[in-house]
This record gives sequence, C-alpha cells and structure tokens, in this order.
Amino acid sequence: MNTNELLVTRIQTSLNTNVLTLAPLSGGSIASAYHADIEGGGSVFVKISPQHPDMFRKEANGLNELRRSNAIKIPRVIVATEDILILEYLPVTSPVRRELFFGLLGKQLAQMHRTVSDRYGFTEDNYIGSTVQKNQPYSLSWKEFFLANRMEFQFRLAESNGYCDKEFLTLFRKMESLSDKILVDDGEQPALLHGDLWSGNFLCTENDTPVLIDPAVYYGHREMDLSMTMLFGGFDGAFYASYDEAYPLKDDWKRRCKLYSLYHLFNHLNLFGESYYRQINAVMKDLLR
Repeated sequence: MNTNELLVTRIQTSLNTNVLTLAPLSGGSIASAYHADIEGGGSVFVKISPQHPDMFRKEANGLNELRRSNAIKIPRVIVATEDILILEYLPVTSPVRRELFFGLLGKQLAQMHRTVSDRYGFTEDNYIGSTVQKNQPYSLSWKEFFLANRMEFQFRLAESNGYCDKEFLTLFRKMESLSDKILVDDGEQPALLHGDLWSGNFLCTENDTPVLIDPAVYYGHREMDLSMTMLFGGFDGAFYASYDEAYPLKDDWKRRCKLYSLYHLFNHLNLFGESYYRQINAVMKDLLR
C-alpha cells in the first residue's frame, strides 16, 4: 500500500466515510497538507506529519478558542490527533473587492481582540511555527509576561544556537531596560490573539470573507498581533484604518509594535538561521536611538 493509499485509509477511518479524491496542497512548511473530497459531496482539509506529536491538538485548541470569539471566520476542527488534523475545507479565492476585504479583516480582528481574559498567556504552551511558545505561568503583568515568555525565552534559544556575540548581548540587555520604560500599563485587559498573524495566515474565501488559519493563540496585548502584520507586509491600508476605527489604537503604538516584532524576528533567527541576525541588530539599534 503506497503513501496515498495509507492516507486515504487513515482519513476514511477518522471520518467513517469514503474518500473520493485526494490532492496535495502547496504552502505548508511544518506539515504536509491535502484536500480530500468525501462521499456525500463534502470536502475536508487534511494535515499530516507534524514536527511535534502534540502540535495538531494544540493547533486545534487554538482554532477552537478563536472560533468561540464569534468575530471572524475560522475553519471548524473535525479531527485532531497526534498524526492527523482534519478541518473544514474553505475554498480560497482572491479578493474581488480588495478594500472591502481588508476593511472587513481589520474590523473583525478588532472585534476578536475585544474577547478578553483576566490573565496573560493561555491554558497550555503551544507553538510559534515549530518553536515552543511559552504561555505559562499566567501573569498579571503584560510587561513581565512579554519579557520572560517572549523576549528572554527566544534570546536563550538564540544563545544556545550560537547567535549571541558580545554586541548582541549588550543590545539585548539595553532593550530590556527600554521595554521597562515603554511597556506601561494602559488599562487594557489581555486580548485574544491569533499570535502568528502574517499574510500567509489569512485567507479570502467566498464573498470576500476573511479567514484566519494556523494560529499560535494566547491572551496578550492586542498590539502584538498588529506588530506581526507590519513585519513582513501584505496588509492593505484599509486594514489598519478599519481596525483603528473599530478599536482605536493608543499613542506611540507603532514604536511598541517595532519592539514586539523582535519576538518574531528572534523566532525566525532560531528557525531559519543567521540571515535574521542583522535585521534584529538594526531594529534594536533603531529603538535605542
């Protein structure tokens, strides 16, 4: 029995129905993805071969948490085990009315961010890409949570991977002091975050409807999600205008987003190597001016 036949059997056992067609999908770097047509006229999205045995379960928990906000379309989880993740299949299209699509994405993200908790973090650690994302212990201070579970954790990984020379260490310690000054309590409660909101993790489905996928969910400051949208581009100006109208942003938010972007840049350094070293150095120097 070849690989495709084994996968068909696995899907059929999971869903208790027959698979009519199975086709690979491109774009995934952490797991292999497929589209399957099943008996009765439906379709499902399938992931296999995760890098960690608990990765699919934790992705499913994150998707379910986002769905509970009832703010933006999230694929429904059908099956989540150690070796397979089966989700509702949503046909992907390009936005017909681009400004409307990005405006709706901004408005719905703002609505999602109004789902709040009384503590930062999440009920479990999960993954940012294939890196462990520390969400515990819970903290009552955003500054404390961000410095310990985001910045320090990633810095220690970079150090163990051999990326931290003397200049890098000096800049990082200065960044900690700067963070202590600019991360002031603004009274906002911990917001439900997607956690990995780059352009590859939103889709457009029918009727210019935005969809979020592949989350790294936790409760944190809402500017963390916005920092990721700004880091690699792909978000239209209508997105930011609509978000700000629905949930006005605080003064100096772009500077804080630059600080928050370091978390993702450090993660890319640890995942993909030293090509991100110079960019991290440049961002730290810019913030310290």
